[in-house]
Amino acid sequence: MAVYTPVSAADLAGFLAGYDVGSATSFKGIAEGVENSNFLLETKGGSSGGGRFILTLYEKRVDERDLPWFLALMGHLAAKGLPVPGPVADRGGAVLQVLNSRPACLIEFLPGVSVTEATPAAAHAVGAALGRMHNALADFTAPRPNALGPVSWPPLAARCNGRLGEIDAGLPDAVARGLAAAADWPRGLPQSTIHADLFPDNVLMLDGQVTGLIDFYFACTDARAYDVAVTHAAWCFSADGRQFFPERAEGLMSGYLDEVALSPAERAALPRLAAGAALRFTLTRAYDWLNTPADALVTRKDPMAFARRLSWYLDATAEMMGG
Repeated sequence: MAVYTPVSAADLAGFLAGYDVGSATSFKGIAEGVENSNFLLETKGGSSGGGRFILTLYEKRVDERDLPWFLALMGHLAAKGLPVPGPVADRGGAVLQVLNSRPACLIEFLPGVSVTEATPAAAHAVGAALGRMHNALADFTAPRPNALGPVSWPPLAARCNGRLGEIDAGLPDAVARGLAAAADWPRGLPQSTIHADLFPDNVLMLDGQVTGLIDFYFACTDARAYDVAVTHAAWCFSADGRQFFPERAEGLMSGYLDEVALSPAERAALPRLAAGAALRFTLTRAYDWLNTPADALVTRKDPMAFARRLSWYLDATAEMMGG
C-alpha cells in the first residue's frame, strides 16, 4: 500500500476538530497513487450530517510551494461544474493544512471506478471531458511552468547515467531517437492550463460517464494539444505499448473535437507532441526503475511500455492518430 506517512486515530481527530464535517466513522489508506499518502475518510455529524472525503498528505515529490496553485485549480474546476474534487475549507476558510509534518488537504470524494481496459466509448467520454476541462480553464490564467517539458528531457536522460541498456537493449536507441525528434518541438500553439497526466487511473467512470478527473499534481501551463497527446498515449494502446487501438483513438479524438476545435497547426503537431509525451514517460519511468530501492513501497512501472509508444508515434501521421 502506497501510504508513506501514517495517521493515527488521535492524529485524525485533532485534524478534523478544525472542520465542520463531523467525526470519523471509517478511515483507511488507499493503495492507488504513488506520489502522496491518501486515505478514504467517512464521517458523521457536522452541519451537513457527515460525508465521504479523501485526506491527502503530500510527500516530498510534490513541492509544497506549488500546492496553493494546485488547490486553486481544482477549486476553480469544481466551481465550474466539472467532475473534479474540490478542496474542503476548514472553519477558518483555509484548505491547506499540516498533519504529521506534511502538508495536508481534505478533498471531496467522487464516486466511480477507474477503467482497466478502455473501450472506444470510454475513450470518447474522456476526450469530451478533457475538452470541457480546457474550455473551463479559459479564465484560469495563473501560470505554472511544465517542469517535465522538453527542456527537462536531455538532463533526465543524462541522469540515467548510461544505464538505459540495463532495462532493455533497445532503450538507449529509442531515447536517442526521441530526443532528436524533440529538438524540432512545435512552437506557437494555443496554451492552456493542462492536466498532463490524464491516465485511466486518474479518471473515474460510472455507467459510461466520467464522474471524476483526479490527481492534478502534474498540471501546468503548456500547449493544450500536448494534453491531448498525453491522453492519447495513455488511452489508445495496450498496457505494454505493443498494440495501438485505432477505434479508441477515433473515440478519444472525436469526443475532444466535439468540445474544442483544434487548429490545423495543432492537428499537424499531434504526432510530434505525442512522441514527446511518450518520451517524457519513458524517461521518468526509466529513472525510477533504475533508482527505486528493491524494498520500496512503490511498484516500478515498465519504461518499455512507453518506449514502444514512442517508436509508434515517431512514424505516425495525424490521420493515424484518429484526428
